[in-house]
Amino acid sequence: METLEKLQILSGAARYDASCASSGSRRENTACVIGNTSRGGICHSWSDDGRCISLLKILLSNDCVYDCAYCVNRSSNSVPRASFTAREVVDLTMEFYRRNYIEGLFLSSAVMQSPDQTMERMVTVAETLRLEERFGGYIHLKIIPGSSSELVRRAGLHADRISVNIELPSHDSLKRLAPQKGKQAIIEPMSLIGKEIRHSLVERRTSRCAPRFAPAGQSTQMIIGASPESDFQILRLSEGLYRKMSLKRVYYSAFVPVNEDSRLPVLAAPPLLREHRLYQADWLLRFYGFSVSEILSDDAPNLDESFDPKTAWALRHPEFFPVEINRADYATLLRVPGIGVTSARRIVAARRFSVITPEGLKKIGVVMKRARYFITCSGRPFEKTDRQPALLRSRLLPGDGGAAAVTEQSGQLLLPGLFV
Repeated sequence: METLEKLQILSGAARYDASCASSGSRRENTACVIGNTSRGGICHSWSDDGRCISLLKILLSNDCVYDCAYCVNRSSNSVPRASFTAREVVDLTMEFYRRNYIEGLFLSSAVMQSPDQTMERMVTVAETLRLEERFGGYIHLKIIPGSSSELVRRAGLHADRISVNIELPSHDSLKRLAPQKGKQAIIEPMSLIGKEIRHSLVERRTSRCAPRFAPAGQSTQMIIGASPESDFQILRLSEGLYRKMSLKRVYYSAFVPVNEDSRLPVLAAPPLLREHRLYQADWLLRFYGFSVSEILSDDAPNLDESFDPKTAWALRHPEFFPVEINRADYATLLRVPGIGVTSARRIVAARRFSVITPEGLKKIGVVMKRARYFITCSGRPFEKTDRQPALLRSRLLPGDGGAAAVTEQSGQLLLPGLFV
C-alpha cells in the first residue's frame, strides 16, 4: 500500500480523538535542532498569542485486536486497514514540517498485537525524531493502556505531552462496552505519569540539566453519551483525576454512533450541547474555584442545558448576591456571571487607583448583559434585587439559539469552556 493511501486511512481514523490540543511546552531551539515548540494549542487550535497552530494527527495503525463497541476501528468492523512503520511516520513528520504544513505530531494507535508491541513502535518514532532527526517541534504520544512502565517513561522523556484515554466514566461501562480493557491498565500508567512529572519538576529546580518529563503534562478523554453516567459522576471523576493524577486537561467527546451494537444507545444526534456544558463546568473546576458538589449533586445530577453552569449556580444561590464590585475579593468576583478570570483581575487592579463606575465595567470586559442582575456598583444596583426567580431566568435565557447556536465543526462545539 502506498504511503499516501495509508495517510488517508490513518488520518481519517484519528479524527475521533479530541484530546490533541496542548499548552505549556517550551522546547528551546539550537543551531543543530529542527523546529521548536511554544506555549499554545495544537491541532488547528488557538495559541495564547492568537496564532492558529496545526499538527500531523494520525494513527500508527487502525488494525486493532480489541472489539470496543463504540470504536470505528473495532476488530469486527469491515473497514480498510493500514499500518505505518516507525520510519514512515518519521519521514512524513519531517517532510511536512520542512514544508511548513505542520508544527508537530499527534500519534495514537489501535492495539496491533499487544499494548507493549504497539507502544514500542510509537516510542521508536519519538526517539528517532528527537535523537536522529534532531526534531525540536511538538510531539504528543498516546499511551496504550497496559503498556510497561519502562515504555511509559521513555515516551515521557521524548514527547511534550502524553495521555491515556480513560474512554468511559465507570468500571461497569468499561467492562460492558470495552471488555478487553481494564480499569487498572488505564489508571496505573496515569498514576505513573503523574509521579514522573512531579519528580521531574523537583529535579529541574535543583538542576536545569535534569531531563524534562512530558513538559506539557498529561491529558485524557472521556466519551459522553455512550454510557448512562450522569454529569455529576463524570465531573466527580474529572475532579479526582485533576487532584490525584496531576492531569493538565480532561477532554469530553460527544458520542458519535459509528457502529450498530445493541449495547450502545440510539441517539438522534451527538450530544454536543451536553459536551459543551461539561467543558464549561470543567473550566469552573480548574480556574474559578468551584467544586463538583457546588455545581451538581445526587438530587440534581445533570447540568442545565439552558444556562452555563455558573449562571445556573447563581440562580440557585440568590443569598450570595448582589456582589459589590468595589469591595468584593477576587474569588467572590469569579462567582458572578459575566465576570471571567481576566475581567476579575482587571477589576482588582483598577480598584487600586479609583472607584469603578458602570462605564468602567464595560471597558474592563464585564458582560453586563448577565452581570447586571448580580452586582452593585458603589451600592447602586443595576436591577432590582428582589426580582422573581422565574422572571430572572427568563431574562437570562440566551436569545437567538443561545448556547445551542455555538458553531459546530467536525462534530465538536468550538471554544469549549470559554465563558464568563
